[in-house]
Amino acid sequence: MPSELALYITHYGYFAIFSLIFLQELGVPNPVPNEFILLFAGYLSWLGTLSFPLVILVGVSADFIGTSVLYAIFYLFGHVIEKKKPRWLKFAEPKIEKLRALLTKRGRWGIFIGRLIPYARGYASVVAGFLDVPPQTFLPMVFLSAVLWSGGYVVLGHILGRTWESFLMKVGGIQGLLIMVLVLAMIFYFTSLHKKGKHTLGENDHHE
Repeated sequence: MPSELALYITHYGYFAIFSLIFLQELGVPNPVPNEFILLFAGYLSWLGTLSFPLVILVGVSADFIGTSVLYAIFYLFGHVIEKKKPRWLKFAEPKIEKLRALLTKRGRWGIFIGRLIPYARGYASVVAGFLDVPPQTFLPMVFLSAVLWSGGYVVLGHILGRTWESFLMKVGGIQGLLIMVLVLAMIFYFTSLHKKGKHTLGENDHHE
C-alpha cells in the first residue's frame, strides 16, 4: 500500500474508501486494487480509527452502487455502444465472451460467480447489461456478491490487524485471498440450502 494512499484513506476515512472503490467498480483505473483498500480499511477498524460496521457498510455500498451504475450504462445504451464503439473504448474480448457464456448458461448465478472472479468482476456487469439482464435479476445477485467480496475483505483485514500486509505476501496476493472469499461464499450458499431444505421439510410435515 503506497504511503500517500494510506494517508489519504486515514485522513478522509469513509469518503476515501467509498470514492476509491466506487470509481474502480465504475471502470476508472486505480493503481491499487480494491482488495488492498478494503483490507486496509478493515485494519483501520481494528485500530479503532474507523467504525467496523460503517466500514463494511461503506465498502459494500461502494461496490454495489459502482457496479450497478456500470451495468445501467450498458443495459440502457449497450447496443448503441457496441455499434458505435469509439476507438479508445477497449474491452478484453476473451473475458467478455467467457462471461457471456457463463451468464447465458448459469443465469443469475452466473452473475454472482462472475462477480467473484478477479480482474473480470467489472466485465460481469458490462456483459449483464449487454445481455439485457433485468434489474430484478441483476441487483440481488450483485448485492450478494458485494457483501461476500467487499464485506469479506473488510472482515479479513479487521481479523488480521497489523499482520494483514505480511499475510498478503504469504498467501500470494489476491489469488490467495480469493480462495478465502470463495470459501465464505460456499459456506453461505450451502448454509442457505440447508436452511431452505429444513424449511421445506417443515412445511411438508405441517401439511401432513
